[in-house]
Amino acid sequence: MDKKKGLLNVIVSVVFRVLLLVATLLTRRFLIRFAGNDVNGLNSLYTSILGFLAVAELGVGSAITYCMYRPIVEGEKEKVSALYHLFTKLYYIIGAVIFAVGLLLLPFLKFFAKGYAQIDVDLYLTFTLFLVSVVLTYLFSAKSSLINAYKNNYITTAISSSGQLLSCGAQIAVLWLTHSFTLYLVCAIGGALLQWAATEIVTRKMYPEILALKARIDADTRAEVVKNVKAMFMHKIGGVLVNTADSIIISAFLGVTLLGKYSNYIIIMTAMSGTIALCFTPLTSVIGHLYVEEGKEQVRKYLHFFHTFNFVLGAFFFLGYYAVIDNVVTICFDSGMTGELVFGKWVTFIITLNYFIQFMRQAVLLFRDATGTFYYDRYKPLVEGAINIALSIAFVYLFGLVSEEFSVVGVIAATILTNLFICHIVEPRILYRHALQYTTKYYYIKNYLYIALFAATLFGLSFCHVEMNGEWMELLVNGCIAVAFSLAPILAAVITDRDFRNYFGTLFRKIKTKLNGGTKHEEV
Repeated sequence: MDKKKGLLNVIVSVVFRVLLLVATLLTRRFLIRFAGNDVNGLNSLYTSILGFLAVAELGVGSAITYCMYRPIVEGEKEKVSALYHLFTKLYYIIGAVIFAVGLLLLPFLKFFAKGYAQIDVDLYLTFTLFLVSVVLTYLFSAKSSLINAYKNNYITTAISSSGQLLSCGAQIAVLWLTHSFTLYLVCAIGGALLQWAATEIVTRKMYPEILALKARIDADTRAEVVKNVKAMFMHKIGGVLVNTADSIIISAFLGVTLLGKYSNYIIIMTAMSGTIALCFTPLTSVIGHLYVEEGKEQVRKYLHFFHTFNFVLGAFFFLGYYAVIDNVVTICFDSGMTGELVFGKWVTFIITLNYFIQFMRQAVLLFRDATGTFYYDRYKPLVEGAINIALSIAFVYLFGLVSEEFSVVGVIAATILTNLFICHIVEPRILYRHALQYTTKYYYIKNYLYIALFAATLFGLSFCHVEMNGEWMELLVNGCIAVAFSLAPILAAVITDRDFRNYFGTLFRKIKTKLNGGTKHEEV
């Protein structure tokens, strides 16, 4: 039953991810066409600001949901109920804090949205509507996490995704009929209300006893929750500070129009990288079993395999992204085919390199979460975020001496530096020291060689771009060229990595045995 439910969770997640990607791209296309790219940039700024404020939530959901697993398995409904009610209180507090801080930011919005005066939009009304649509989700987050804790993720995925799809449909209709950004945001509020109502109905039907009990959390569990929340919060904050700060700095220093262009590239990049990351995140429990049953030496070899696998996926997809992204942006968002939404190739180059470097952390993050070593480098994200913001602001001015568009390269370059010299050094060091108990020398050499190999291949690909009359034909030809280019670094990585060749078959045979219901002795 668990295997069927797990498979159902994965299938539903993938299907709705694809549907939401298509719906999001269509909605953005209509937003740019009927409201303008300036409004698109303003919408991206609101998303970044609320993402920055929502850092207060990061870690709470995963920490408390994790604590629910054992009492659910052992049938301790009172403890599950106590955790649920604690979760509810925390989310209400977080939602109230985000709403209050959001309102306090209203007088300062004009400083973040450079060039907003040229847009025929009520800055304060639209931000407030956006704020309400986000805060509403905190009112039913506890119930969503309760459903997830019982391994019914497919239900929450279906509810949230259906609400977002309906919201996208309504937003497209509103933009088509009225061209109103205000009504566009009202549709988002309607989508959140539908999700809330559906979540309430499902939880009251499935878990009435859990909701009815008024148990109190014990001191030990509360201490465990606090510890996990602190660790997860500090880990997540780095990503928020880095990626969210980039968008806010671009808007504040370069304007919402340039942010709108940048966000078109990023929405496609994050969708692609999030999808291929599914090759790693579902394997956390499998790697955890490996760590317990086979020991540090075997797990270390599996890490080498996944590190190379990480590079193989990254080289193929990110080289492809660089080759076709300008055509994709034009086809998806520029209905007039004017080319106004397309960046210069150096900006595209640096965006691709930045996200590839971030993606190359996937293998280490997978093993870090599986071995439970995330607590030991909890201060790293704070340093990472602070340095990234300082460098981004400095580089905006420095790179801006060349051109305004080149300033975007400066902001992204700051993110690249913090990833290369903080994340790619500290994260493997912590994993190897506390879990694998081995030197990181081999990993560092291999990792930085992979990054250099990708950068060199990307540089070579930049000279092979073919320009043609039709966008679709140009996309197809350049995509094929990128596939051909990716073969060289991929083959070089596979040929030189003995662990990858040796453990490829072994690992997937064991995973297959586990999924097919092998005996305890046979399981990975």
